[in-house]
Amino acid sequence: MNYRHIQAPTSAVMIRPHRFTVNPQTAADNAFQAVATDLSDAEVSRRALDEFDQAVTSLRDCGMCIHVFDDFGNRETPDSVFPNNWFSTHHGGRVALFPMYSRNRRRERRIDVIEMLKQTYRVQEVIDYSGLEQDDLFLEGTGSMVFDHFERLAYVSNSNRADPIVLERFCTAFGYEPMAFDTADRKGNAIYHTNVMMSIGTDYALVCLEAIIDPARRNEIAQRLINSGRELIDLRFGQVEAFAGNTFEMTGADGRVLVLSRRAFEILGDSQKQIIEKSATLLPLSIPTIELAGGSIRCMIAGIHLTPR
Repeated sequence: MNYRHIQAPTSAVMIRPHRFTVNPQTAADNAFQAVATDLSDAEVSRRALDEFDQAVTSLRDCGMCIHVFDDFGNRETPDSVFPNNWFSTHHGGRVALFPMYSRNRRRERRIDVIEMLKQTYRVQEVIDYSGLEQDDLFLEGTGSMVFDHFERLAYVSNSNRADPIVLERFCTAFGYEPMAFDTADRKGNAIYHTNVMMSIGTDYALVCLEAIIDPARRNEIAQRLINSGRELIDLRFGQVEAFAGNTFEMTGADGRVLVLSRRAFEILGDSQKQIIEKSATLLPLSIPTIELAGGSIRCMIAGIHLTPR
């Protein structure tokens, strides 16, 4: 792959949701979920589909290569629009498949996506950890892990979706140093996915330091990010709740782009935006219906860190 784009890929996989709904199986520990009580299921699905299509158009207009797969499921895969949890790709031609905590999310894994990657990109190896679901061991991809591809670090908020055994196996196989830490939101609950509180770009990093419980670990993580040469953007709880941490840097035709939701864009401060804009263009996308499911634009984008054929 082009190593200038190692942190910010030029291409991604996205799954088009035809029957989007909020997943009842993830509601217990996903504090970011909500229910649109004033809308019918059909209207929620229609709005989510429109938001998805507009997001893809905006990404492609910026020069990103977006591989879209349709999900025609009968509500058995309500979170299919968030493919970053079930697979990840890595330089050197490696792909990982992950064990998922919620049973209905396990149905999201698709052979056709992996076959497309093999045909379009140089894939040397696919390592499948999904069998660990039978042992109640889970690690939900780039939801559970936020990667610093330059420093070979995997930042992980400890939760039932990031088992330390699977994390150690993955990091050993893929050559990352795990940086796990305990978190709590403003209500004292563990943050279920690291990528709602942390996003690492090429020259900057967004992270909610106050969510990291242990002061020593908090300082260590801040220092590791600063030592990597990045400017630190410290998010507050209110910004995390508006998905300001659930962003993803990509590379388009005119340079790097930070993709974020309109809601996240509006809650970032001017000084925070200025730090980002020194390195990347901000691309806000309106996805309020999809965000009801407890994830935002980063969760919708499975970045491809592979070399094209």
